[in-house]
Amino acid sequence: MKRQSGPFMTIIFACAAALAAMIAPVFAPLPAAQAQGRTIRLVALGDSLSAGYNLPQEAAFPVALERALKAKGYKVEVANAGVSGDTSSGGLDRLDWSVPDGTDGVILELGANDMLRGLDPAGTRKNLEAIVERLKSRNIPVMLAGMYASRNLGPDYVQKFDSIYPDIAKKHDLVLYPFFLDGIVGEKSLNLPDGMHPTAKGVEIIVERILPSVESFLARLSQR
Repeated sequence: MKRQSGPFMTIIFACAAALAAMIAPVFAPLPAAQAQGRTIRLVALGDSLSAGYNLPQEAAFPVALERALKAKGYKVEVANAGVSGDTSSGGLDRLDWSVPDGTDGVILELGANDMLRGLDPAGTRKNLEAIVERLKSRNIPVMLAGMYASRNLGPDYVQKFDSIYPDIAKKHDLVLYPFFLDGIVGEKSLNLPDGMHPTAKGVEIIVERILPSVESFLARLSQR
């Protein structure tokens, strides 16, 4: 319904809007982690993609993510539990010591090496779901960072592999970031000479793109 108003009311509304814009930043809610007054402890459980293969420690994904979150006001620590060459099976084997008690949440980034080795997607699915279920039994929520299969592996393999992550996320009600390497695949300047691992700049792009999903994950943690 259209509101009718004279010049005087127009001025009043304009002044009110300007005042609201001025005071909004003052009263805007703080990020959940900061408002809680305690540090949220995350673990990035993954392979070389998150471990920071051939990069300085400060350029690795967990450190870059922690830096970005802190810049937005979150009180958070992101531990690097990435192991180069690790498969989903390897992650499952080392799960208990890679994710210590007191962890508030896990960002699970595994499966790329399974795909590169052409391992049966059914095994990858089983391992990733076992990781999720074991962490849930410890009351540790999981965010899933997905992977896509290389298209040269054939449509049957691609369909079976690509469906792993959304299926597990739906079944267990997880925050899902569909493709960990989104934005850097095929970009030579964002990858090391091997064409598979991100450069420091590539990691920054990954962090920039995954950040909204991580914030959604943190919002869930704050409600626990």
